[in-house]
Amino acid sequence: IGGSGTKMSNRVVCREASHAGSWYTATGSQLNAQLEGWLSQAQTTKRPARAIIAPHAGYTYCGACAAFAYKQIDPSITRRVFILGPSHHVPLSRCALSPAEVYRTPLYDLRIDQKVYADLWKTGMFERMTLQTDEEEHSIEMQLPYTAKAMESHKDDFAIVPILVGALNESKEQDYGKLLSKYLADPSNLFVISSDFCHWGQRFRYTYYDETQGEIYRSIEHLDKMGMSIIEQLDPISFSNYLKKYRNTICGRHPIGVLLNAVEELKKNGVDMNCSFLNYAQSSQCRNWQDSSVSYAAGALIVH
Repeated sequence: IGGSGTKMSNRVVCREASHAGSWYTATGSQLNAQLEGWLSQAQTTKRPARAIIAPHAGYTYCGACAAFAYKQIDPSITRRVFILGPSHHVPLSRCALSPAEVYRTPLYDLRIDQKVYADLWKTGMFERMTLQTDEEEHSIEMQLPYTAKAMESHKDDFAIVPILVGALNESKEQDYGKLLSKYLADPSNLFVISSDFCHWGQRFRYTYYDETQGEIYRSIEHLDKMGMSIIEQLDPISFSNYLKKYRNTICGRHPIGVLLNAVEELKKNGVDMNCSFLNYAQSSQCRNWQDSSVSYAAGALIVH
């Protein structure tokens, strides 16, 4: 390979499926069967979604819930999948792009859209994460097998745009929302927003409990559903106010904030959208102060 003017190092930088074998099965055929099983249980109601919100825990916990979001994808029109996930391990005040060109999954490899990456890089708004940071983070990776599965009928026709979202303040959420709104406006793009909902319990240092709701897990559900209905209103300020008031430990609050701000930008241009949640689940039912749980929700955004 090579020839004049091409770089001789034709080694493609790959991000390994570092959580395969622990957070989900590393065996392609087994993973495929699991994903098919979960997708067959979910209804298609909101297709084609322009954006989905999906959880990023181990598949044994949230695989069934995530299927409700991925079922709303139309692979025949999707050419690019933007995946926005929160940073769990490294402090990040902006958004970061991957150094990789290819993301591995046990199903097949996904390639990063280098043209979009170059355009984003040119804005000066992004930093570059290291490959190690990328491989340690699970919030984007947990969306990859589902993305691969949902897109398998057009697997050679699409690329991904992974974006690691830092702990953005409100004005930065607005800036990134504005920047990404032109991509959200394009029907050939799909946005995957990676977020779990309430992390409840002493180990998460979050033990909000509204006794009027009954058992603790009911209070958690009530709190989450309040947040979900605010997200459905597509108003970034209401969502910020909700987070300030209840401090709900929604780990993808910044990716969600970026999406809501992108939607806000398109609304100014008269684009009509609606968002609805299709499934909600908890890893376990908390009944006492020693318990802990994580909540999961699947949502879809439709552009009319």
